[in-house]
Amino acid sequence: MGDPTAAQELSDLSLNDAASASHVPNAEFSDRVPIRSIISRTDGGSGLAGQKARIGGWVKTGRKADKDAFAFLELNDGTCAGNLQVIVEASVYELGELVSTGTCVVVDGLLKIPPSGTRQRVELRAQKVIHVGPVDPSKYPLPKTKLSLEFLRDFVHLRSRTNTISAVARIRNALAFATHTFFNKHGFLYVHTPIITTSDCEGAGEMFQVTTLFSEADKLEKELIQNPPPTEEDVEAAKLLVKEKGDIVSQLKSAKASKQEIGAAVNELKKAKDNVSKNSHTSRHLAEFWMVEPEIAFADLKDNMNCAEAYVKFLCQWLLDNCLEDMKFMADKFDKSCIDRLKLVASTPFVRVSYTEAVEILVEAVNGGKKFENEVKWGIDLASEHERYLTEVKFQKPVIVYNYPKDIKAFYMRLNDDSKTVAAMDVLVPKVGELIGGSQREERLDVIQQRLNDIGLPPEPYEWYLDLRRYGTMKHAGFGLGFERMILFATGLENIRDVIPFPRYPGRADL
Repeated sequence: MGDPTAAQELSDLSLNDAASASHVPNAEFSDRVPIRSIISRTDGGSGLAGQKARIGGWVKTGRKADKDAFAFLELNDGTCAGNLQVIVEASVYELGELVSTGTCVVVDGLLKIPPSGTRQRVELRAQKVIHVGPVDPSKYPLPKTKLSLEFLRDFVHLRSRTNTISAVARIRNALAFATHTFFNKHGFLYVHTPIITTSDCEGAGEMFQVTTLFSEADKLEKELIQNPPPTEEDVEAAKLLVKEKGDIVSQLKSAKASKQEIGAAVNELKKAKDNVSKNSHTSRHLAEFWMVEPEIAFADLKDNMNCAEAYVKFLCQWLLDNCLEDMKFMADKFDKSCIDRLKLVASTPFVRVSYTEAVEILVEAVNGGKKFENEVKWGIDLASEHERYLTEVKFQKPVIVYNYPKDIKAFYMRLNDDSKTVAAMDVLVPKVGELIGGSQREERLDVIQQRLNDIGLPPEPYEWYLDLRRYGTMKHAGFGLGFERMILFATGLENIRDVIPFPRYPGRADL
């Protein structure tokens, strides 16, 4: 960070040099030059040497040098991962007010080539300090020491100033822009759907509900604070109980037991599922999350799989082309394989296997000595360990599994000719397992009415949905991508609470 000759070089900056220098263009809507536009150039900013610039940012590190004659400041403004080194003489400003981590500084200065042997390609020699947003270092909660992601979750309003969370924010932004770019390119229309709905097609309402009973909500929040969420071991035990209860229901149905016996077993299963829903505060669950949900008219399951594969490939390539600096940071700090994983997905045709074929592969693995925590048999909903085995061990590439058993999928998925499976598909990728879930939708009115009846859903709340089949029905398909899960996949981070700016989960709705 600097050179002993810097003080002398600073004194060599004449007023004539400063007056004659041209000015690096400011951002269009801000009175400063984004640091990215300087140091992210192919020449590292060295081609701008000799030009004036106004820089604004937050001090990542700062120190005085040469008996307090000047200070080195590493400034970052969030536009990129890198910092710009700023050198300020004591005659320009009181250095003690500038060097604390977290201080916001706006300075005018001249860009110069640093002395040889330093890692910077360009630095700013301050001529005037325009603004200082001071920080009391004894109270600032984010010192320059290494901070855990768990610790940062208690400071969601400040954590974007850290290297990791700012990199995640830029990656998230890039994926959002890439999403709009992809679908706009292919003629899709962006529709704002309601957040609050009375429909509960896939059980989300069992986990999170909207209420106007504010006093009850306050009571619940206090209870959650007093009784913290369970451990992941508790959650796994609860899930195992659901599996056991589900097996009992299946056995009773196979044995053609009485309705009373089956009904009692179903009630026990529901209680077990309710318990899981209350305990699902794991690293992959949020009370509020983002989904990308395209719907395609005049499309079947094959079209749907083609679109999903193209979309995921596009996202991965976009990060490689436009966010490589941040991806290199994630590879260095968290997951050395994350860039290679993006390259693999972007360049490799996805394997496509039916659900039945996938189960046969898993059974073969079990017979060969592979141990899974969850039993493998036809009719189960594949667990994450099964999905990751297929993508990371068996095929070592993304996999699309299609034609799932109808009993584990939603009523609106198109029933296949075998009457046992539906035209559903899941896109599985290394690291996270399921990334996308989708299906060809059931367009036949009589079939979807029967499906509603079979699973015991009243038709009245779905009359609007049935109308779409009554009046001008056609084949169509769609899928949903969990946006936070895509970020987990890209970055290699483990906890979903670290890839969304303001995570909401039971007991936490900060800000």
